[in-house]
Amino acid sequence: MDEESILLEKEGNIATLTLNRPDRLNALDWPSQLLLGRKLDEVEDDDEIRVLIITGAGRAFSAGGDVSAQKGRIGMGVAERRVGMKKNLRNPVKIRNLPIPVIAMVNGVAVGAGCNLALACDIIIASEKARFSQAFVKVGLVQDYGGSHLLPRLVGTKKACELVFTGDIIDAQEALRIGLVNKVVPAEELENATKEMCLKIASRAPLGISIAKRSIYDGFERLDLETTLEYEVFTQGFCSDTEDHKEGSTAFLEKREPKFKGK
Repeated sequence: MDEESILLEKEGNIATLTLNRPDRLNALDWPSQLLLGRKLDEVEDDDEIRVLIITGAGRAFSAGGDVSAQKGRIGMGVAERRVGMKKNLRNPVKIRNLPIPVIAMVNGVAVGAGCNLALACDIIIASEKARFSQAFVKVGLVQDYGGSHLLPRLVGTKKACELVFTGDIIDAQEALRIGLVNKVVPAEELENATKEMCLKIASRAPLGISIAKRSIYDGFERLDLETTLEYEVFTQGFCSDTEDHKEGSTAFLEKREPKFKGK
């Protein structure tokens, strides 16, 4: 396994995971997917990290599955392929289960599994040079990396069907129009815009952010309104008893910026 194919860097309480196969447009072969999973585990175990950025090296975010590696698996039995895929396709779940916000900084093409890796993140900030595609049908495959779940929840089933059935490439502005991304910025401003949002989020109460992330996805995907309201009674009560809430309330009354500790 090439240990340099996925890089993890930390600056203060912000971490960056970089897909680092620029010569392959950061295509994800099975070893790099396994390494990505290990790096996500490292992030989860680091209590100092408050926000994670996922991006790609060079001119691409990720071209998706490595087609050259896929060709080598032609003829592999269904059972053997299933075992390999189950090991590798847990990363979208790991991203959703991280107790911190994850921001995809999409610098270029995000195709197939690369597109769905971005969709698994909580926020997507895209360069004007970004391009998105569910290109699976173009190589005789179907969507993976959670695309069947993630895409229709963002753009609706009709648009999801169009994107999946055609495999068409859409530009950053169209992705913004249909709700696939949060923000589009000039390429030269992408890193600064992403870091600015990270710093803003990192300045907020980390316990509150963590619970809010889980509440949003549970409320959208699992719970009805009545159950969600009951859940919010519990989570609000929990947060009300934290040091961060006391600090936030005091800072508000004193008209100063709060200093949250995650306690």
